[in-house]
Amino acid sequence: MTDTRPQPVTDDDVLELELVDWHDPRAVALRAAMDDEVGARYAVDLADLDPATVAATSAALAIDPETIAATLIASVDGVAVGHAALRRLGADWELKRVVTLPSHRGRGISRALIEEIEHLVVERGGSRLILQTGNRQPEAIRLYEWLGYRPIPIYEPYSVLPMSRCYARDLV
Repeated sequence: MTDTRPQPVTDDDVLELELVDWHDPRAVALRAAMDDEVGARYAVDLADLDPATVAATSAALAIDPETIAATLIASVDGVAVGHAALRRLGADWELKRVVTLPSHRGRGISRALIEEIEHLVVERGGSRLILQTGNRQPEAIRLYEWLGYRPIPIYEPYSVLPMSRCYARDLV
């Protein structure tokens, strides 16, 4: 029987983290893959909502590219397999759109992306990073908690999303 579980990134794999433009086609493709996966998880929650609430939900989750301070792509052996972004949200720095393709999960790629985003926050004078995820993403919640993120109250603009789970981590 062949072991098809994801294996850790090793010295044989070349993991590269690259700052790219928000509109980089690889970044767009990775976010689309995330939208497909996450959208399916929450479809049942959204199915019973009235159109106004669906519109408010969409607005809360929308990202203005002008607020993005950095977009990172993780590539393994030249293939883009992960994404994370850093957004300025008022006075806070917010971690956005962390995704690793299913074929590469469990190999430390999301952790590497998040750690690099944290370094960028500190370089820019920040001392804390916040994030929003959802209750139907238990693997994301486990990762964030494992990395030292602690639950915080739901912050704006996510108050319209009862399935939101928000976290913060002090970086310095």
